[in-house]
Amino acid sequence: MTHFPDSAPPAGVDTTVAHSARVWNYWLGGKDHYPVDRELGEQILSTYPNIAVDARAGRDFLVRGITLLARDEGIRQFLDIGTGLPTYDNTHEVAQSVAPESRVVYVDNDPMVLAHARALLVSSEEGATQFVDTDLRNTDRVLEAASELLDFDRPVALSVVGTLGHIPDLAVALDTMNRYKDALAPGSFVMVGDHVMPEDPGAATALDQWNEGAALAYRSHTPDEFASYFDGLELLEPGVVPVTLWRTGGQPMLGALPDIAMQGGIARKR
Repeated sequence: MTHFPDSAPPAGVDTTVAHSARVWNYWLGGKDHYPVDRELGEQILSTYPNIAVDARAGRDFLVRGITLLARDEGIRQFLDIGTGLPTYDNTHEVAQSVAPESRVVYVDNDPMVLAHARALLVSSEEGATQFVDTDLRNTDRVLEAASELLDFDRPVALSVVGTLGHIPDLAVALDTMNRYKDALAPGSFVMVGDHVMPEDPGAATALDQWNEGAALAYRSHTPDEFASYFDGLELLEPGVVPVTLWRTGGQPMLGALPDIAMQGGIARKR
């Protein structure tokens, strides 16, 4: 995979202000970030050290969820929205390790992610991957482009992890999710993970630091707000929980951390 650490940035990439995908990549231990991203990342870590755990836990939740859907639910089509920079165990790698014929469409509008699209498009011979460069709120565009690879008359797994908080208005975020849910066939699944404000006061301060220093603001959720993304769907056990407690084989991950900010769930469309 090609990395761009402190070298000339790809076209369209602004290195004068921190960006979500690059800061997240820094917290995940990746290499695709610039000094401005590391500076903000360290500032937030000093206020709320658990943010690095949130980042790793969100990725691990995605891996466990995709594995379950491919292995246990027989899903062979995946729509990954808000892809972020490639790190370890990307959606197509996980799905195709279980079912090589899996088809995966990634959606993101970050120019840095677009520069890495080739890494996301290296598919198994039996399967296929595709990248759609657009904002997730442009649902018609996403669904039209994704339908070139995915058959929406058959079950699809939709994953949106660490992304919906970037939509400033909760009502818009809910409407966006409802549009995607409406487009899914019965038997499809929806996986969502996002920030739910924990009791740790450092988390609120860290969110303020993010919104002051990053190019794209983030909005946290109350537990009820986050749970509303699953309205009309049948939640799989254990429901909506901190992602360190979701399907971990009875063993809490990363010390469980009851105040972890990243919560998640997976639900079936009947």
